[in-house]
Amino acid sequence: MLIRSFPAGAFGTNCYAVASGPNAECVVVDPGMEAVEPLARMLADDGLKPVAVVLTHGHLDHTFSVLPVCDGYDIPAYLHPADSGMLADPLRWHGPALAPLIGQVALPDPADVLPLDDGAILSLAGVELTVRHAPGHTEGSVVFTFATDDSPALLAGDVLFAGSVGRVDLPGGSWASMLSSLRDVVLPLDDETLVLPGHGPATTIGRERATNPYLAEATSAPKGRGL
Repeated sequence: MLIRSFPAGAFGTNCYAVASGPNAECVVVDPGMEAVEPLARMLADDGLKPVAVVLTHGHLDHTFSVLPVCDGYDIPAYLHPADSGMLADPLRWHGPALAPLIGQVALPDPADVLPLDDGAILSLAGVELTVRHAPGHTEGSVVFTFATDDSPALLAGDVLFAGSVGRVDLPGGSWASMLSSLRDVVLPLDDETLVLPGHGPATTIGRERATNPYLAEATSAPKGRGL
């Protein structure tokens, strides 16, 4: 298993490529701002050929380069339907920090984006990604679990970071939903699970279970999601 990444753009969004090994097909995760050229260099370094883009959610710092990447490699993109409105009407769904970028971005038509469903297994590029709907940061946030050579792994998007979790104060965010997602989707994972977040360094579920105050709060979150 081969996992490569780089922080894209001013927001340092982690863009990943996941493949069965070098000189193979790969899946691209969250090509954000200014991601096209560094992604091309990263893929070339390992001889990787992308077959799809998967998006953890619809915020511009994760989707900014999805159209040129998909068009450039003639590959599809996947996004949870609850976040397709962010592609259709980005101005409504993004805060002031991203508002200046909205006039510069070209996003795909949501009808051209394939849906991600909770519990679905995507078999792409020799990798099996299990989709889990994890709302809270956005209504359509998802995480992906898959197996590496050494441990399970979680592509966490902006659901879980090292020492923190994603913000919930933008349109579509919900703290009640975030707590439920942490409790029902994240906390059941094995401690050795490698966490590959949307921003910042990698961590593990065990480390976060022991030190992350938001996971501690989620253990006592009431049942039911406040969407």
